[in-house]
Parts: sequence; structure tokens; C-alpha cells
Amino acid sequence: QVQLVESGGGLVQAGGSLRLSCAASGRIFNINTVGWYRQAPGKQRDLVATIANGGRANYADSVKGRFTISRDNAKNTVSLQMDSLKPEDTAVYYCNFRTYVDYWGRGTQVTVSS
Repeated sequence: QVQLVESGGGLVQAGGSLRLSCAASGRIFNINTVGWYRQAPGKQRDLVATIANGGRANYADSVKGRFTISRDNAKNTVSLQMDSLKPEDTAVYYCNFRTYVDYWGRGTQVTVSS
């Protein structure tokens, strides 16, 4: 059974930084694009950043220039470096691995205080 586990969430002041990591375990193959999504209370789950197999990254406009996504294909991990955090970044962050099906982590809470 495939499992994705996020880590690195927590409480940080505005302007601070956090680094999220997600590790996939189990029999997962043919991983394509991986990414991060977030969902704030009362809002939809939105794409934050994705990174393709070759390393090409895409970012939501709201995080562009502040967040950096990376992946380690050998370890089946994806990370999200979050700098210059804002209160509006507060959300549960979910990692996503795309194969023939999509796999999702359970989420990690990021809270940014004013």
C-alpha cells in the first residue's frame, strides 16, 4: 500500500520560513509530476506548486518568488521551501504524487501568525 507522509509544518511568524517534506513509501511506480496543494478553512483545495520529472516547476501566482519546490527521485520525496510566509499562507498542505493514479498525503498544518 502506498503512503505519503508530510512533515515540517508548524507555526511561524509572518516573514519566516518553513520547509515541508513528503516521502512516499510502498510500491509506487512511474511517478510523474509531484506537487503541493493547500486548503484553508472554508476554501477550496488549491494548487501551490508542481514539479515534473525533469525538474520543471510551476507555481501559483500567490507563492511565486517565495516558495521553491524540489524533488529527489531516488528517494521518492518532494519538498517545499517556503520563505517570506504570509498569514494567507495558513492552510493544510497536502503532497501529491501523480502516477497512473493520484496519491495524496494526509496533510500538514502550516500556520502563519501576523
